[in-house]
Amino acid sequence: MGGAVAGKILVVDDEQPIIDVLTYNLERVGYEVVVAWDGEAALELARREDPDLMILDLMLPKLDGIEVCRTLRREAAANQTRDLPIIMLTARDEEIDRVLGLELGADDYVVKPFSVRELIARVKAVLRRAQQARQGDDSVLRLGDLIVDKSRYEAHLASRLLDLTNLEFEVLHALARQAEHVLTREQLLEQVWGYAYLGDQRVVDAVIKRLRAKLREAAPDRELVVTVRGVGYKLEA
Repeated sequence: MGGAVAGKILVVDDEQPIIDVLTYNLERVGYEVVVAWDGEAALELARREDPDLMILDLMLPKLDGIEVCRTLRREAAANQTRDLPIIMLTARDEEIDRVLGLELGADDYVVKPFSVRELIARVKAVLRRAQQARQGDDSVLRLGDLIVDKSRYEAHLASRLLDLTNLEFEVLHALARQAEHVLTREQLLEQVWGYAYLGDQRVVDAVIKRLRAKLREAAPDRELVVTVRGVGYKLEA
């Protein structure tokens, strides 16, 4: 493979045709690909290879994708290290597992059978967001006792540092930039995920649910993220 490598991607699936299709197409657009065939190998390679992103099937031998995601998120929180971006691969009849995966911190999901073009678009969007998280910028938003600091990719509420994933931080930042204004799910998808989302919009709801839980830990007597029924969400700081 010539030229600069766009990033290292860990592909985890136990189906040879899926592995072949993903490896070929990801390498064709410049990514280095590492492959795991089961959940235990996925954890080992995630720790050893330090990939930039993981494409993770839900149904795996030895350890399923839900447990792999849960373990990686728990380790990142315990060690205060960056979250490995995760895109989950799910079958059409795995709705419960799909929602659970999002609630555990998966960045996105793609339903099998999938469009290779769509998957690569999502890979690029997730990697772009992760790169922005590492680089940060100079914007600091102060809304009462809520401080959202994009230069550090940190948020504080009531003098407490919030333990947010990159994705949760980006959603909070989007809401804080337009505090008191309602953002629809479509607007959040465009601003945070960076593309028009093809499929249901529960990916937004799942991140909002996690974000709310963490905000409540810091300020249990307040509800900062408000649902505007039938429209979307707004931040009331």
